[in-house]
Amino acid sequence: MTFNPFRWTFRSQCLAGFAACAALIGFAIYSQFAWGLEPCPMCIFQRLAFAALGLVFLVAGLHAPRTPGSRHAYGILGFLAAAVGMALAGRHVWLQLNPPEIPGCLPPLSFMRETMSTTGVIRRVLTGSGDCSAVDWSFLGLSMPAWSLVWFVLLGLFFLVAAFRTRRRGQR
Repeated sequence: MTFNPFRWTFRSQCLAGFAACAALIGFAIYSQFAWGLEPCPMCIFQRLAFAALGLVFLVAGLHAPRTPGSRHAYGILGFLAAAVGMALAGRHVWLQLNPPEIPGCLPPLSFMRETMSTTGVIRRVLTGSGDCSAVDWSFLGLSMPAWSLVWFVLLGLFFLVAAFRTRRRGQR
């Protein structure tokens, strides 16, 4: 096996993508419990987007289709999951760069789920609040939502390259 992930088999690429998503979710959970960083509702939605992307990576890796059409379908589905994550993380970064004038806190996500419809919860979370605009952690000058955005872009593009790359005869 070569160290270049772009030369790996489709199965290996997908399982590596799944491992990356699992590691990112694991880091988010670690930062929550070890460092006391409470996730805002948008952070939770980003975790769900990483979980959806990881699930598509896992299913594609376990299935490991041989036909280009099936790989293309997985690539598009995976990129759509990443695009949802990009939209969520992009909105979150925008909220951090342009905080609301009157910061307000949303009630906990569990309370909103009990008292509002699903579309109402999604609408309320995406409008953001003061707790979504706070930057509690940064690394190399980027906040956690900014890093999430970077990872969604990288993993989405990686999935597209893995799915749409032409493969040589002996290569799967």
